[in-house]
Amino acid sequence: MRMALISLLLAPVCAHARKTHGIAVENMDRSVRPGDNFYEYCNGAWLERTEIPADRAAVGVFNELDELSNKRTAGLIEEAVKSNPPAGTEARKIADLYNSFMNEAVLEQKGTSALKPHLERIAAIKDRRNLARALGESLRADVDPLNNTNYHTANIFGMWVAPGFVDYQHYTPYLLQGGLQLPDREYYLSDSERMREIRAKYKAHVATMLKLAGFSDVDARAQRILDLEHAIAEKHIPLAENEDIHKANNLWTQADFAKNAPGLDWAEYFNAAGLAQQQTFDVWQPSAFEGESALVASAPLDSWKDLLAYHLIESYAGGLPKAFSDEHFEFFGKTLSGTPQQRPREQRGVYLVSDILGDAVGKIYAQRYFPPEAKQRAQEMVANIIAAFRKRIDALTWMDPKTKAEAQAKLNTLYVGIGYPEAWHSYEGLEIKADDLFGNMWQAELFEYHRQIDRLGKDADRHEWSMTPQTVNAVNLPLQNALNFPAAILQPPFFDAQAPAAANYGAIGTIIGHEISHTFDTEGSTFDSLGRVRNWWTDADLKHFEEATAKLAAQYDTYKPFPDLSVNGKLTLAENIADVAGIAAAFDGYRASLADKPAPPQEGFNGDQQFFIAFGQNWARKARPAALRRQVMTDPHAPGEYRAFTVRNIDGWYSSFEVKPDEKLYLAPADRVRIW
Repeated sequence: MRMALISLLLAPVCAHARKTHGIAVENMDRSVRPGDNFYEYCNGAWLERTEIPADRAAVGVFNELDELSNKRTAGLIEEAVKSNPPAGTEARKIADLYNSFMNEAVLEQKGTSALKPHLERIAAIKDRRNLARALGESLRADVDPLNNTNYHTANIFGMWVAPGFVDYQHYTPYLLQGGLQLPDREYYLSDSERMREIRAKYKAHVATMLKLAGFSDVDARAQRILDLEHAIAEKHIPLAENEDIHKANNLWTQADFAKNAPGLDWAEYFNAAGLAQQQTFDVWQPSAFEGESALVASAPLDSWKDLLAYHLIESYAGGLPKAFSDEHFEFFGKTLSGTPQQRPREQRGVYLVSDILGDAVGKIYAQRYFPPEAKQRAQEMVANIIAAFRKRIDALTWMDPKTKAEAQAKLNTLYVGIGYPEAWHSYEGLEIKADDLFGNMWQAELFEYHRQIDRLGKDADRHEWSMTPQTVNAVNLPLQNALNFPAAILQPPFFDAQAPAAANYGAIGTIIGHEISHTFDTEGSTFDSLGRVRNWWTDADLKHFEEATAKLAAQYDTYKPFPDLSVNGKLTLAENIADVAGIAAAFDGYRASLADKPAPPQEGFNGDQQFFIAFGQNWARKARPAALRRQVMTDPHAPGEYRAFTVRNIDGWYSSFEVKPDEKLYLAPADRVRIW
């Protein structure tokens, strides 16, 4: 799967000034044997002294950059606010959007007046045709299964616009299952005590939100909503199955929807969604569409009306009076993630502006904070690691020459975006008002939705970015055969011009290698050099690859963050493959960068040791139990501790730290997973 590298559960925390350029020796616990627990060896002192702030679900080393990026972004927004920019400019939109969020007095004065017309439209639904129209009007471009592993929408279905699986040269609409507010189907279907407790608190939360919006009989409505969401959850396919591209490659015409998924008035739905002229769609989960469409016909109309009203209230809680956003946090922050305290309003305002006007802010961020020389140095590292991949592919004994040629072709056409995009999104036509937060949020969603619809059928831009420069993350885009490395991640502690090559290759180099390797993982291997879904493997090659990756899935299945919950090796497989291959290629790239010169030592550690320690320190993280449990259940990324353990599959790690067979992480050579 092509996905963002970093879990969304990570949140900013105050950064500690680095004492040295290179590995953070002060974060280590050298009393732990590397072969027993490499994660604690690299990060033990950091884990011991670090506390999770009250307004955070988790903290990690990634947060050093996240905090820096957020402070810089906040500064840029503050400059826009103070400069009183001309009307119609992007700077004015930034200033007005931020001011609309920060003016709490106006929010309280307006109350729910902006929400009421939308609730009245829902209340006026009289029949199933009206319901289909309302459901169609709710469709938004709010999912992205491949680039950012975002499968979740509270709307009945979600849309993603991207190059087609079949027609790779043009943009096509992908439709995905939706309709749930809780993070995943298991939150509704699991009979564990914790999940029963969460559902009870969720029902109370739903009732409270409805009461705040002026509804009566809220307990009965909340039960109807929970019952309907439970029925929808029964129709959803599990997250791990969503990652099988071959199961997702289902091209339906408009006529196919009525035939394959009867129940919903699809003509009315598509007309209301502005898609009446669209001839074909890729349906990601056909069985879910069949099941959810049937529910539209069979579930009580009042239940659907209650669900639509509640989902609307929840989606726009941040644009309503304080009581709504506080109650939203009470459940989704405290109950689901275990976070005791909400973030300061000014920080939430920065996140909102960066989310809605990401490229407008990112354009200024890149100009201010990412000089050309930084881009050049990062490009040199990328070139070295791609060269390492080339050599590793050529050296494979199990791969057929024809398959190797296809793999090399993917590297030849791979686009690597460094720092910022070549073209910026325009916000012309998006109206932002300084005194209308709800309206700004509503218009921004519609603006993005219509921007995506307008692209349908047009030529695909293979260099388009899916992240902003101020984002601390990285991503592989399989339908474009492209990578994005935003400016914000190309800074210390991951990328430091004054650090030894060992530390840079172990930190950012393994991240670069990780993203490159997604080009060949369980899903990347299904796309060719043009981004088409095409099998370019021989049967024997595919069998070997599947056997090797099955061993890795089984390895991760053994990790248990909780007595009753293990890591899902299948769900996290693509990311784990990318970690194994990324380390291997980055290690080769690091060795090549030395040009036969000795690596400078750092506080008694040789270059190879620094490389692996830098990788292990990438994953230092502390999470509240609720947040960790949620990650294990729903995130395709394994918890950081187990990602650090990936080194047990790399031969160079054993020789670097003299790991012995009696140590806990030791794997016999035959048991180490070797893929690329």
